[in-house]
Amino acid sequence: MKNSVLALRQQQIAAAKREYKARGSKLSRCEHCLLSETLCICDGIEEASCNAAVCLLMYHNESFKPSNTGRLIADIVPDNYAFRWDRTEPDKALLDLLQSDKYQPFIVFPEDNMPVERVVKQVNSIAGKKPLFVFLDGTWREAKKMIRKSPYLDGFPILSISPEKLSEYHLRVAAFEHQLGTAEVAIMVLELAGELDASQKLERHFVDFRNAYLKGKRSKLVP
Repeated sequence: MKNSVLALRQQQIAAAKREYKARGSKLSRCEHCLLSETLCICDGIEEASCNAAVCLLMYHNESFKPSNTGRLIADIVPDNYAFRWDRTEPDKALLDLLQSDKYQPFIVFPEDNMPVERVVKQVNSIAGKKPLFVFLDGTWREAKKMIRKSPYLDGFPILSISPEKLSEYHLRVAAFEHQLGTAEVAIMVLELAGELDASQKLERHFVDFRNAYLKGKRSKLVP
């Protein structure tokens, strides 16, 4: 199982000058799902059949966070990539991926304040190219910074979705209640693209992760 987010996490750990201390850093965690070993959900992961690819462009320390849901997408969609965002020195592998003849990139982002000519609401695939959905993985403020300050993303269409339900992601508090976690956005994008097997398996995986994570948080509150 290729999970590019976990690979990126290991690269960043190896390169870090000091250890990153996330909340619950003393907890004994599964190295894959990053949940408590007693709440591990790895046995329930089902890789999907999917004709689309995903790329997680992750803000600074996002890959370290046990609450990050971008990692769940990479568990389900076989063709997955992850890169640490950099304003001035983007990874060459990221630039090569975006320019590859194999892929048709879409930047997944709300249409608010975006040039109207770049916004699309359907996935109209180009023959011979696989859709590549690029998710800006971070807080809402960080995602806005990434799209504003990444000129290498400027030439690609922005795939905008309109969430039909409020976020079920209770792991971190969003600035606005209509905001969705990265995995929730991916569930909707994959469904829009007709990738129902991937969308449904990701939703199940997300629900399992959310429930286990919250169970772990509640157990810490019990004296």
